[in-house]
Amino acid sequence: MSSLKQLLKELTKEKAPGPAASFSTVHLLLAMERIAANPIGRSKLAEELRIGEGTTRTLINRLKDADLIETSKAGCSLTQDGFKLLGEYQSVIKKVKIEKNELTLTDYNYAVLVKHSAQKVKTGMEQRDAAVIAGAKSATTMVCKNGHLTFPSPSREMNSCLKAASQIENILKPRENDTIVIVGSDKPEKAEYGALVAALTLLDNSQG
Repeated sequence: MSSLKQLLKELTKEKAPGPAASFSTVHLLLAMERIAANPIGRSKLAEELRIGEGTTRTLINRLKDADLIETSKAGCSLTQDGFKLLGEYQSVIKKVKIEKNELTLTDYNYAVLVKHSAQKVKTGMEQRDAAVIAGAKSATTMVCKNGHLTFPSPSREMNSCLKAASQIENILKPRENDTIVIVGSDKPEKAEYGALVAALTLLDNSQG
């Protein structure tokens, strides 16, 4: 995943001449997900990402210059390299909407799984803080240890959260040393954005 992080970092870095990038790594990932689903125009992509059209134009140009997307009258679509990069990302990070459960206090919730990343988790506060700074209302981190989901600090099984554990295990199917972060907000886009921000805190030491 180091190549993915490096490329995304390059795409968000300020370049001269040209406008500074006012979008984040998460915006790039969300844009590639939206474009992969269906060709999409700039205005619709700006609406989906909740950023301005000028910022979206810069994002599209960066992706195009990196040969990750191509544009046509139908809109933006991923190139072969774009699908390859997206596949690398999705082989390590899996993101899904989830229903309310014992671990959620909000109407909109996402769970994100980061493979082979439990060793990066300390108390889970790092993921919570990152998600909240990004606009989410809450974030709960858990890791898969000895075949069970546990809270990282203090390490304990989710005996009081059986509905949540069952829902997560059925949808995401975590394996040993995977990490899952549940992120909630009062707006769906903030829950999704916060989930990816939390996941990226775990990416350095993850291995696809």
